Amino acid sequence: MEIFNNWQIIAKGWYIVCPSQTLRRGQAKSLALCGQKIVVFRGEDGKARALHGYCPHLGTDLGLGQVEDNWIRCNFHRWAFDETGKCRHIPCQSEIPPKAQLASYATAEKYGFIWIFPEEIAPNDLPEFDELQGQKLVTQADKAFERKCHHHICMMNGIDAQHLKTVHHLDIKMDLSLRQNESGTQIDFTMKGNVPNTTLRESLIHYFLGETYEYSMRYDNGCIGLLTIMKNVRFFPPLHMIYAYVPLPSLHGDDVNLELSKIRIQPIYVTAKRRGIMGYLVSHFLLLCTKLAYYFLRHEDGLIYDNIQFKPNILLNVDKPLAHYINYVNHLEPSTWSRQKIEE
Repeated sequence: MEIFNNWQIIAKGWYIVCPSQTLRRGQAKSLALCGQKIVVFRGEDGKARALHGYCPHLGTDLGLGQVEDNWIRCNFHRWAFDETGKCRHIPCQSEIPPKAQLASYATAEKYGFIWIFPEEIAPNDLPEFDELQGQKLVTQADKAFERKCHHHICMMNGIDAQHLKTVHHLDIKMDLSLRQNESGTQIDFTMKGNVPNTTLRESLIHYFLGETYEYSMRYDNGCIGLLTIMKNVRFFPPLHMIYAYVPLPSLHGDDVNLELSKIRIQPIYVTAKRRGIMGYLVSHFLLLCTKLAYYFLRHEDGLIYDNIQFKPNILLNVDKPLAHYINYVNHLEPSTWSRQKIEE
């Protein structure tokens, strides 16, 4: 079964549902996520929980309900469900039908957002940057935007060495190294090459960054990209940025089950938290540098990805990273949110 560039398949992975600060303690809201109706609510213990968004009784939107302790209670006939989706109370009778059960989804809060995994238990945590593991973080979310192509296509941009020359005018021959985890859900692409010194632009890069340039892209479950630039260069520590992707329906009404046909991209800038006033200023200066670097690249790439009809009929030797990425995606696991039958 082809998963790559297939709108009918939603791979298992972490998907952003909303900023953490927009869900208060004791609040519930219903949202569309990957073509699904989800209710997310924050219990009195402060933990965010997520369930299928419609009551199994008559299909009432649970986002209209009330949070009671750590349960969500339907606003219509007052059925109450716990975080596993099991109905715990029906006001009109003591017996609870066995089918009074909702799908529940694992949640996590990190990088300033609530994330949902399309299973009750997630087999892996949200991905991290190797250089930042164990450190307190400072994050800054930029404004999300949309693209008119599948996120698998957008995600390959970071490892497309050929376009560095043709689009960004950086004539750096990159060598590729790969590393994949045992489960196959995460893959690291590291690109490294010598910086030429022929044009003014290249001379400036050569002076400020050094003789070599290196960056890495970590892909997690084909829906999150962790980009690290400025690796092992002069004057700068590494700069870190997350791309989180969510497939979107092209809506013509309120039906969340319409066909997925575009994506939302959420950029998040990340750096280590540093002590004191100077540490605060350094951290926020690095976030600003990350943002500026991203905006420079996004402006040059945007027109292409809003008008692409991706057909990899001819791949060159320089396109090996793209072939590796396509193979990686096709070995991911489809979730139950997929429209195409998983057994196919």
